[in-house]
Amino acid sequence: LQLQASGGGLVQPGGSLRLSCAASGADIDYYAVAWFRQAPGKEREWVACITSNYDTTSYAESVKGRLIISRDAAKSTAYLQMNRLEAEDTAVYYCAADYLHPISCPSRVGDYDYWGQGTLVTVSS
Repeated sequence: LQLQASGGGLVQPGGSLRLSCAASGADIDYYAVAWFRQAPGKEREWVACITSNYDTTSYAESVKGRLIISRDAAKSTAYLQMNRLEAEDTAVYYCAADYLHPISCPSRVGDYDYWGQGTLVTVSS
């Protein structure tokens, strides 16, 4: 499985962005997909994930209600819709995947075997 993240950019506070994570080489429907982010000088942190098979979603408290993770299996792509962005959301965002987590998806960096390259999101006026 290969992952390609895209969609980052510069956005004003309160604005929106949609990140994409395009998968190739395997059926993404059998993988839990997560988004992590890493701000300058900080550790990589889990943001959201979606389980394999049943698409159950989970979110970090800091983004709940503002960010939405989804999957389009037909396009082999997962998304992170980011709304009401704040300066604290500025980071490099990474998508990651791990095989077969239908009930709940893990939230630790070490739980994911496949990673895309990062895409930079900058929230600034």
